[in-house]
Amino acid sequence: MEKSKVYFTKQISEEKVVEMFKVLNKDLKGNVAVKVHSGEKGNQNYLKPEFLKQIIDYVNGTVVECNTAYEGQRDTTDKHKKLLEEHEWSKYFKVDILDSEGPDMVLDIPSGKVINKNYIGKNIENYDSMLVISHFKGHPMGGYGGALKQLSIGVASAKGKRYIHCVGKENGSYEDMFKVDQIKFLESMADAAKSVVDYFKDNIVYINIMCNMSVDCDCCATAEDPCMKDIGILSSTDPVALDKACVDLVYNSKDSGRDYLVERIESRHGLHTIDSACENGIGSKEYELINIDEM
Repeated sequence: MEKSKVYFTKQISEEKVVEMFKVLNKDLKGNVAVKVHSGEKGNQNYLKPEFLKQIIDYVNGTVVECNTAYEGQRDTTDKHKKLLEEHEWSKYFKVDILDSEGPDMVLDIPSGKVINKNYIGKNIENYDSMLVISHFKGHPMGGYGGALKQLSIGVASAKGKRYIHCVGKENGSYEDMFKVDQIKFLESMADAAKSVVDYFKDNIVYINIMCNMSVDCDCCATAEDPCMKDIGILSSTDPVALDKACVDLVYNSKDSGRDYLVERIESRHGLHTIDSACENGIGSKEYELINIDEM
């Protein structure tokens, strides 16, 4: 079986993000949704819109986001729109909060391990393809955040986020999200990710940026500062291989701070998301890492 190709560069710049997209030799058709993390108010680590301007302009994309399932500055459409303006996403790009109006689109997951449907913002129907740009870092619940988290929790509506966190419990409460079996939660994320991959089919690609790597997510208003040095940018058409390559780069790093990130990943069993997504047929853990700096 042919290994998935994952491209890598140590250089982190606006221009390199575009180059990492180009090496995939993939033409995204029609209206392009660019999934980013807009950053919770107060967070210092999220990828800034100025940094992503060249790539979003290059694909002529619309920045898409969804409301959150927890209290903050992104849990209602009005507050989220205001924060998108404060963080200057609206200054540079067309912006679409996918679940700004109901009802949600429901994607079926016939082969899901834990959940058999996924709720996503109905505005997704306006897009023909998707570029998933993920800030690779730790995460308080998932262990790490990368392409698979962006596909699942990231694309899900506020209702969908609760549904994934509550492992399929309808109308689950905020408190319920923190009382579930961790392994089932990770498998629910993998199930949800599969539904989005199946929806876009071949019209979706992924870029992970390994910088500002805190043990916390960009959803945290008060996040830990980065614990290790920047590593680079990776891209692939396979989200499983991409996340696996990023995790391997962390594990193989000689940076003194890598132990903090590894502890966060392992204490939350984060690698199980990759395993489950692989079993779901989203992608492969077998990959070839191609360093474009040496090409």
